[in-house]
Amino acid sequence: MLKRRFSMLATLALSLLLATGVQAADIVRLATTTSTYNSGLLDYLLPKFETDHPYQVQVIPVGTGKALRLGRDGDVDLVLTHAPGAEAAFVDAGYGVEPHGVMYNDFVIVGPSGDPAGIDGGNDATSAFAALADEGATFISRGDDSGTEKKENHLWQEAGVTPDFKGYRSAGQGMGPVLNMASELQGYTLTDRGTWLAMKDKLDLEIMVEGDKALFNPYQVILVNPARHEGLNTQGARALAEWLISDEGQGLINAFRLNGKVLFHASAGEEIDPASAVHESD
Repeated sequence: MLKRRFSMLATLALSLLLATGVQAADIVRLATTTSTYNSGLLDYLLPKFETDHPYQVQVIPVGTGKALRLGRDGDVDLVLTHAPGAEAAFVDAGYGVEPHGVMYNDFVIVGPSGDPAGIDGGNDATSAFAALADEGATFISRGDDSGTEKKENHLWQEAGVTPDFKGYRSAGQGMGPVLNMASELQGYTLTDRGTWLAMKDKLDLEIMVEGDKALFNPYQVILVNPARHEGLNTQGARALAEWLISDEGQGLINAFRLNGKVLFHASAGEEIDPASAVHESD
């Protein structure tokens, strides 16, 4: 009887271990931007993917720079980011494989309704940044090596500005906290349109500048190179990436709305003209 009971317990323990191993193998680790997380897009998409696939997606929302470092170190299975230059370097260095364009939206410059820098209604982001610096206006930067900060730094460079003026603040935070900080301090910031639309009703801010092709914001999905690291769930990562660029995934991205507003535009397999990809609010 004791031997039989021991045998049953051993069998149960082995079954639990095997089940745990299968469960662990079925997890897909996705490092992505705070914009795809804060906007609610992933909460909308991933349950639909998980319903039809034997994988559970573990989302790690960080800035693009951190997401790519997680991929470089083999700590995630794939990345979904929005910084074309950094992504190209990631792939060229052999850290990422199978890059695919997934979607796009655009950036906007937001600020207080009083607009002390006088930039409201403009569509030239570089001129607006120069005016913010000249005015010494309060400007909240992400300061987190995100795709948004990379875009911001490019605009400062184009404007010929070193961002060390009186009102410049580097927060080291994601897009949501930065928008809240800009609202509280009645300052300006650069934000992706998706996060802005998701949060604007809770903020005392308005869009100041939009429609400049320099504010184009494309997103790519990239697998972490399995030749670099052992233990990656490349099969699951590829299944997720291929689903995102499939007709189903692309259709769901286009269908995702908040308060009737489109937050992201599907773009798999398309060559997008930045001039036609940015727009002004309805």
